[in-house]
Amino acid sequence: MTVRMRFPAGPDLPVEEVLPPTGGTPLAVGDERIVDFLTLVARRLLAPALARRHPELGSLGFFLRRRELLRAVERLQEALGPQDLAFPRGTVFHIPPANVDTIFVYSWALSALAGNVNVVRVSPRSAAAAETILEVLNDTLAEADPIVARTQRMITYGHDDAVTAELSAACDVRVVWGGDRAVNAVRQHPLAPAARDLTFPDRTSFAVLSVAGWAAASPTARRDAVVNFVNDAYWFDQAACSSPRAIFLVGDAARAEAVQAEFVALLGATARERGWEVDAAMAVEKRVGAYGLAADGGVTRMAFPDNLVATLDLATPAAAPREWLGTGTFGFVPVAELAELVPFVRRQDQTLTHFGFDADELRELARQLGGRGIDRIVPFGAALRFAPVWDGYDLFREFVRLVTVEA
Repeated sequence: MTVRMRFPAGPDLPVEEVLPPTGGTPLAVGDERIVDFLTLVARRLLAPALARRHPELGSLGFFLRRRELLRAVERLQEALGPQDLAFPRGTVFHIPPANVDTIFVYSWALSALAGNVNVVRVSPRSAAAAETILEVLNDTLAEADPIVARTQRMITYGHDDAVTAELSAACDVRVVWGGDRAVNAVRQHPLAPAARDLTFPDRTSFAVLSVAGWAAASPTARRDAVVNFVNDAYWFDQAACSSPRAIFLVGDAARAEAVQAEFVALLGATARERGWEVDAAMAVEKRVGAYGLAADGGVTRMAFPDNLVATLDLATPAAAPREWLGTGTFGFVPVAELAELVPFVRRQDQTLTHFGFDADELRELARQLGGRGIDRIVPFGAALRFAPVWDGYDLFREFVRLVTVEA
């Protein structure tokens, strides 16, 4: 069984040679050698020429800046009691999804910052942004401490159960992204008794738009809100777990229709101005998905103004789609108040983006939900902004082991 070495770049290797030697990790939590390496990577990702080619890498570069990395370490230290010490967990095996090119770097970087040895499977179906990241990582190795190349591995192999099983058996933490089917398939391969899974299964996200807040906003603020919403929705073809699939119009139902019409008009114009395209095949996919939802009886009206946008007027919150219906497909649901969302929300619901609400209203909604669903409530434009707390996990904490010492 061999795998393709992507980072450090090199010849194919037998899977047993990819695995690090047993006996713990030579790194410490917040190891300066890892911080230095990630900082150099951030500088390359933030270079203007690269940012123009792959704008999504700018957010990744921002996340990897030295100040952000050290802040994560400081937050951990502040949370520890005087009797607690933090150590790396050991070896972490990451299985990220193919449809979000940058996600593998976020979880890997936090695990590396925690001092772990890492093996990351990069999907053979990953697109250009992932290839660019791998080039940057390899180019940066020349300036890095040799410990980075000895402890960090990124590999590519197909759906080979034998490779996944061997890597799973050798790890202390297994990180699995990509949906329920992917999680269940990987879980067929046992872990060591003391190892654990960190899973990111299917998730769904929505948006809430205050009717009163929209009316009170200036034309400039409205346009800015739509620009931010477009970034949330159209990156990764609206297939990212945190991209909104339905918009709840909260407030006076008599005014909601006019707000929706203005929002949709701005949405289509903004998506075109920013260069987003939806090809004919995707336009057909959207119609198939929309008609399928309509067949279930929850759609009162639908419109396809162009290939970029499809809108579905929904009768009740329960009709809001949790399945991906195609890029640029949005359900609209009028509700009188945020509290009407509480019975609708499920555990699989992840991100709620918002516009026009104050902090007290949003905190009250979170209290009413009581942790039963919605892990993130963030403004328009922040849906895809990765944070160390994701899907309810404090990832950096998940990647360390705590030892208590009492005198």
